[in-house]
Amino acid sequence: MSALSRGLISRLHHLLSATPRASLAPGQALTTLTFQFLRRFSSEALVDDSETVYEPTRIIEAKPGVMTPNSKRTGVIAVKCGMTALWDKWGARVPISILWVDDNIVSQVKTVEKEGIFALQIGCGQKKAKHLTKPEVGHFRAQGVPLKRKLREFPVTEDALLPVGMSIGVRHFVPGQYVDVTGITRGKGFQGGMKRWGFKGGPASHGNSLAHRAIGSTGQRDAPGKVFKGKKMPGRMGGKQRTVKNVWIYKIDPVRNLMLVRGQVPGAEGNFVFIRDAFYKKPDISQLPFPTYFAPEDEDPLELEPLVADLGEVDPFMVAD
Repeated sequence: MSALSRGLISRLHHLLSATPRASLAPGQALTTLTFQFLRRFSSEALVDDSETVYEPTRIIEAKPGVMTPNSKRTGVIAVKCGMTALWDKWGARVPISILWVDDNIVSQVKTVEKEGIFALQIGCGQKKAKHLTKPEVGHFRAQGVPLKRKLREFPVTEDALLPVGMSIGVRHFVPGQYVDVTGITRGKGFQGGMKRWGFKGGPASHGNSLAHRAIGSTGQRDAPGKVFKGKKMPGRMGGKQRTVKNVWIYKIDPVRNLMLVRGQVPGAEGNFVFIRDAFYKKPDISQLPFPTYFAPEDEDPLELEPLVADLGEVDPFMVAD
């Protein structure tokens, strides 16, 4: 340790210990912050642990609650299985993306007292210890949860906290509600301006030589004498995180933990996607399980029927006529 570092620590120690402990009022104890600050700059036992005031540990229970308009639930991690099409009870064709909620559990709870925020870390899938780094294995063992393939942190409100090890299934959502789905789009490599940005291209016949798919001019004359930043040009396309908002849940299969949503979601087959309650088309809080779905004790998960969104009692094709 250099002389400057030793001198700095010595001055800080002298400054913090300027007020003798005898001057403290009877029953008055040093705060936890002061104790941690003193211990940070010295390895000596500066204060007695018996006089340190520790804040009580937050106890999180797994029990149903009442959702408020300001409440924010956790999301889930799913695997994109592909796309298909279904026909609803009125005969309308619905393009479907199949999402598999693979064994989601709460792997870590973050609180304001320790991390400064309220958030839940969710783990998805399974993975062997030999395929994880030692810090990752240590993280899972410290939390006392199984090894997971994918982790994601979801900010929540204080009333939506769940204990570590709590399982979250596909019934965390309800059919008919809207969700926001985030994923990594398909990578398409280096592409030209016509495919990447939808440029029209040059003339296809007369007066064009070897510039049919060129982007054309990219700048002006001597002023400004440069190409502006952000100019749409050929480059790498895809492979970026994107969010599709207001995705409608058509059907839920609790037995296989499958969620069928209408339309496309980002990513290729086998990629992970992250599903949260929609930000704009907010669901009816009276229909959502809060903070998540708690199965009854007498419920047999193998005998559950798929849940389909309510399409109403009026045939849309008859109304159109």
